[in-house]
Amino acid sequence: MRPRITLLTLGVDDLERSLAFYRDGLGLASEGIIGAEFEHGAVAFFELEGGLRLALFPRESLALDAGLPQQPASATELTIGHNVASRAEVDAVMAQASMAGAAIVKSAQDTFWGGYAGYFQDPDGHLWEVAWNPQWEMPE
Repeated sequence: MRPRITLLTLGVDDLERSLAFYRDGLGLASEGIIGAEFEHGAVAFFELEGGLRLALFPRESLALDAGLPQQPASATELTIGHNVASRAEVDAVMAQASMAGAAIVKSAQDTFWGGYAGYFQDPDGHLWEVAWNPQWEMPE
């Protein structure tokens, strides 16, 4: 297998609310909800850097599509890392997320590994880490 991840799909409870959080609150570009004409087909996509896309898909639809029973949500199963170029950018992104309605789980602070990071949860409880790692160069 070539390690080429092109899409991250998050199961959400309220697609409209989650779309508003990511598009209007965090400023991610999206064409909005598409596929609503299909039963269990409504989804929203966001273009990210490096060819990666983020999708929001109702939890019930995701379970049906995968052929699995719907599971309880767990914030500690996965984190999405958003790496930035400076401490100030960590603070700015955390403030933007808070203003958009995110729950700040851990305020940005110095880390044991020499960086600076904080955690927030989106409206569906998905955990995001916003981090500055002085060992990693960030592309412009």
